Amino acid sequence: MEVEVKLQLKDCNGHQKVSSLLSPFHKQTLFQENIFFDDKLSKLSSNSAVLRLRFYNLNSHSVLSLKAKPTISDGISRVQELEEPLSVSTATACVDQPSLLSTIDSKIIKIVKEQYGVAENSEFLCLGGFKNVRAIYEWRGLKLELDETIYGFGTSYEIECESLEPERDRKLIEGFFDQNGIQYNYSQLSKFDIFRSGKLPD
Repeated sequence: MEVEVKLQLKDCNGHQKVSSLLSPFHKQTLFQENIFFDDKLSKLSSNSAVLRLRFYNLNSHSVLSLKAKPTISDGISRVQELEEPLSVSTATACVDQPSLLSTIDSKIIKIVKEQYGVAENSEFLCLGGFKNVRAIYEWRGLKLELDETIYGFGTSYEIECESLEPERDRKLIEGFFDQNGIQYNYSQLSKFDIFRSGKLPD
């Protein structure tokens, strides 16, 4: 189970201010491209599961993931997640020809077939995706991930923090924002849900 604090920043000015304030604590910046898949009967989406390929830093490496049973409330997200590396060549081939997903040697694809009823010869479809620029900071014992997410219909800004004590860590981040006049809301949708909705959150 992945548990994260997720706070949505109001606009690019807030994102830039947070980036500037946290700059002494910056560790790395990742460029991510996220591509999503489902079978032609939408068995994953209808069961609140998400199958994703993520490419890092202009295809330096790629990861296949499956997320399931998501909940988000008061800026705290909980979701079951499995990840496994996939070669960039295989991942790229699956984007170009999604039906190849059903043929790869993958524990995640095996779960997709066995637990979600996706047939062995089912035709996978590419749903499209979005790009994300993620700046990572180590601040007060927390790993903060500041995201600039570029959709086809606009750009959103969010800060995430994976946490074992999310209520405590949310208060710490909120205090930092409040002290510095940074406007924010509790995130109410995952990035995938925003992508599927076709519009930015209010």
